[in-house]
Amino acid sequence: MVKLKEQGAAPRLFLDDLHVGQFFASGTHPLDEAQILAFAQAFDPQPFHLDDAAARTTLFGGLAASGWHTAAVTMRLQVESGLPFEGGIIGAGGEISWPRPTRPGDILRVESEVLEITPSRSRPDRGMAVVRSETKNQRDEVLQVLVAKLVLPRRAAD
Repeated sequence: MVKLKEQGAAPRLFLDDLHVGQFFASGTHPLDEAQILAFAQAFDPQPFHLDDAAARTTLFGGLAASGWHTAAVTMRLQVESGLPFEGGIIGAGGEISWPRPTRPGDILRVESEVLEITPSRSRPDRGMAVVRSETKNQRDEVLQVLVAKLVLPRRAAD
């Protein structure tokens, strides 16, 4: 039986509930210029994230969100609606790339697939899942690819 976090909530999945090829899709998040500027001012104050005119002279050709902003939105989408994992989304490493810039007006969503599942030999209460997530915009363009190693609890033996 799949445990529910709260009445009416989506089931929270343990390592034992996953299978290779399993697919998850998140909700959406619209990203506007004000959000891009606020994040950049606080965390990544580079001209191509802060000023559209300055950004036009760079390889971005216009205002672009920080890759870290895209990553932060991805995490929020995964936590709120993308990966319903028991105990949360706990990273143990990974690889990230940004094949295209995120722009003002983009509506982000995340599609994820389980690539590997490995129960721990030394800690039988947990294991590792490798999950590949693509953050896409409303045109289905891939803006970010994240392959993450995630630690998940296993179901307790009855």
